Parts: sequence; structure tokens; C-alpha cells
Amino acid sequence: MEEKTNSFLGEERIGRLMQKYAIPCIISLLVGALYNIVDQIFIANASYLGSYGNAANTVVFPLTVIALAIAVMIGDGCCAFVSLCLGMEQPGNAKKSVGNSIVLVIACGFALCALYLAFSDQIIAMFGGTVNEETFRYSKEYFFYITLGIPFYMFGQALNPIIRADGSPRFAMASTLAGAVINIILDPVFIFIFKWGMMGAAAATVLGQVVTAALAVWYILHMRLVKPAKPDFKMDGGVCRKTLVLGVTSFLSQISLVAAMAAINNMIRKYGALDAVFGQEQYAQIPMAVVGIVMKFFQIVISIVVGMAAGCIPVVGFNMGAGKKKRVRELFTKLLAAEAAVGAVALVIVELFPRQLIAIFGAANESVYYTDFAVRAFRIYLCMLIFACVNKACFIFLQAMGKAVPSTILSMIREIVFGVGFALLLPVFFGLDGVLYSMPLSDILTFLIAVCLIVGTYKELHE
Repeated sequence: MEEKTNSFLGEERIGRLMQKYAIPCIISLLVGALYNIVDQIFIANASYLGSYGNAANTVVFPLTVIALAIAVMIGDGCCAFVSLCLGMEQPGNAKKSVGNSIVLVIACGFALCALYLAFSDQIIAMFGGTVNEETFRYSKEYFFYITLGIPFYMFGQALNPIIRADGSPRFAMASTLAGAVINIILDPVFIFIFKWGMMGAAAATVLGQVVTAALAVWYILHMRLVKPAKPDFKMDGGVCRKTLVLGVTSFLSQISLVAAMAAINNMIRKYGALDAVFGQEQYAQIPMAVVGIVMKFFQIVISIVVGMAAGCIPVVGFNMGAGKKKRVRELFTKLLAAEAAVGAVALVIVELFPRQLIAIFGAANESVYYTDFAVRAFRIYLCMLIFACVNKACFIFLQAMGKAVPSTILSMIREIVFGVGFALLLPVFFGLDGVLYSMPLSDILTFLIAVCLIVGTYKELHE
């Protein structure tokens, strides 16, 4: 009976709950991040695609993040709302939130797909795809097939946190893992054996996403705690509003990343053309390809960080709803320490082994300029990883506590004010290196603000 009501979230040891919920969430997000990264690894090592294909992958990546942003806003918001409702013993609202969220993500998936197909050329140009003719051609091909899978991708990503909130973090992990395995198996077949190029990479990704979405549909029909009935799928403005407000931080953290990527890609295109080396036609795509790879490594680290924090959302929400602030405080302390440790390990890797990292992405097939710029990019762009990890943990924990406003403001300051602002400003003074300086400077300033919120949160949880 305890498992059925989720009351164990308010009684079991915090460390054990973190393991139970965070580890499957970390694996789910890591696997989700690996979709695009696996594509890029195989593309980079295909001699007929190389850095042109890599650059095209970098151009399209932010456009998949837009889809992810909408999906996680719905899914994470529903997860937080359901957990709070279960803590306050309001199962009716929890069911309505799940039903409404499913309808929302399906509608948004098809709408975004139609929008992408209608304005593909303009969208690709907006994200720097016109750096040279070959990059634009590869970007357009990859973007078209990836777009066809957008509804499946969004559905699977939105249902993942909802499944976790229903008390099945392992199934959420397994469904995402199944899709990624399909992608990893099919990528080399389509790229190296069938020689389908960018279309092959995209097709492998979409087929994996279809598998994940199909497993999510199966779970909806067999939900354990929150089983929505037919009336729960009728849109309820009040429930939708509360759900989306709780998910807006997740949306902004992703969508603002898109804004930063657009700024970075366009600054790379603009100031790369003024560089003595990268101003040459045959090397013009290298900075964009390299920065994309560095961001993919950062995505792996952030997947671990966000997975640890997001995995704890049901635990935080339930205990806040039940008024058990001491347990929430203990969880916050352990989470911050764990996030800082992840950042420290990642920092050591990027500072000591940048050549080994870039070698995974086809450096042997490229010029020496490719490797040299990559080493510099890894070491500068990611030098404040510890602060970046703690900042992300702070955003999500505040969201889980139901504090959508401070969480949203902090996220906006980091990603829009600092992330986009410095990406546009610093290259004016430092050229291409200014793009690389924008990331660490943004994380330092955000951390100073986050410390104030962390201290305030501890005071509140002590009351």
C-alpha cells in the first residue's frame, strides 16, 4: 500500500531516494543527449561528410532543442505538479494534469513539424547554415528528415518525466535507452554501408525516437499511480496553467540555449570570415563544427547534472507538499555537493584531455587547424564547469519546490542576458576567442546570483 500511495517518498532515506530516482533520470537524459552526439561521431568519421557534415549537425542541433524545450516544459511541469498533488493528497488534479499534458504535447509536436517544413531555408540560415554552400546543402538534408520525427521525439521526451512521477523511473530510463540503441545500431549501417549520408544519420535517429514514443504509449495504458480517465483529457485551463508555470524554467533553460546557439553560430560565421585561417573557403566550417562538438560534450555533463536534479523533483515536490522541510533541506545539501563533484571531474577531463576528445570526432581526417582550435575551445569555453553545474542544480531545485518565478528569473539572466549578451559583445573585442570567453564569464556572474538564492532557500527551509 505504501508504494501505491507514494508515501515512501516522505519516509525512506534521502540518499536511497536520490539513487532510486536520479540514476534512471541521468541515464535517460544521457541517452537522449547521445542521439545527436552519436550522429555527429559517425558523421565526423565518414570521410565523404567530415567537417561539413559536422557543421551541418551543429546548425540543426538548436532546432531539435526547441522541440525539446516545449516537450520538457510540458513533461517537467506535469511531473512537478503531479508530485505536489500526490503530496497534498489531490489525485484528481494529478490525473487531469497528465491527460492535459498528453494532448498538449501531441498538438505542439505536429504544429512545430509543420512550421519547420514551411520555413526550412530561412530557419537554417538563421542558425548559421550559410557559412558555405556545402554546409547549407548538408544542413537542409539533415533538417528535413529530423523534422519528420519531431512529433515522436517530443512525445517521448515529455512522457519521460511523467512516467517518473508515476513511480516508474526505470521504465522511463528503459524506453529512452531502447530508442538510443536502435539509433546506435542503425547509424553505421545507414552511413557507412548504405552511404545515405545525412539522410541516413537522421533516419536512424527518427526510428529510435519512434520506438521510445511507442513504449510511452504502452505505459500510458498501464499507469500505476495516476491513471487518467477519458474526462481527464478534456482541456482544463486552470490545471494547464499550473502545469506549464512549473515547467517554464525547464523551457527557458532549453530555449535560451537556442538563443545563445543562434548568437554563437552567427558570430562564428561573421568573425570566422575575418580570421586569417578560417576566412578561407576550405576552412570556413571548422569553427562551427568544433564549437558544436564542445557544446555536445557540455551537453553530456549537463545531462548528468540535470538528471540528478530533475530525478529528485518527485521527492522534493512530495515532501514540500507534505510540509517536511527538513528532508528537503537535506536533499538540497547532498544535491549541491554531488553537482559540484560532477563539474570538477568534467573540468579535469576537458583541461587535460582535449586532443583525445576531439579525436573521437574525426580529427584524423581534418587539418591541423581543426585540432588546434578544438583544444583551445575545450579549455576556454568549459573552464567554469563547476559553477555551471551548481547553477543548473539551483534552477531545477527551486522549480521542484514550486518557486517558478525566482527559478525562471535566474535561468533567464544566465541564458539570455549573459549567454546571448556576451556572445554578441565579446567577439567585437576578441574576435573568435570572444565567443569562447562568453561561456565562463556567464557562469561566474550567474553563480554569484545563485549563491544568494541558495542562502535564502536554506533560511526558508530552516523555518
